[in-house]
Amino acid sequence: MTYSSEVPIERAGIIELITTSAQDVLQMRDGAGEQLPVLGEETRLIGQGAILDSLGLVSLIVEVEQRLSDELGINLILADERAMSQKRSPFRSIGALADYICDLIAEQGAHA
Repeated sequence: MTYSSEVPIERAGIIELITTSAQDVLQMRDGAGEQLPVLGEETRLIGQGAILDSLGLVSLIVEVEQRLSDELGINLILADERAMSQKRSPFRSIGALADYICDLIAEQGAHA
């Protein structure tokens, strides 16, 4: 199943999906008993001050792709040549990733 342009996808919902996915990845890494950081749009995913290492980022991307498919019926590949070739990485923060996902959804809806 692919995304239907009849159902609007809100950016806030994508932020929540990414945040929940990041929390799950952090819990798997740190254990259920650890205090998790407060996550929001500005939370860094890569670079200085990032909450994830490279393996954690890969886990997050897989988790987000799976949740998009399972919960919203949207099938996207987030880590492709397009994402890697951008001057500003779509993986730099939760907000940047949400913007990238919203752009991909809009493009997919336009091609549906």
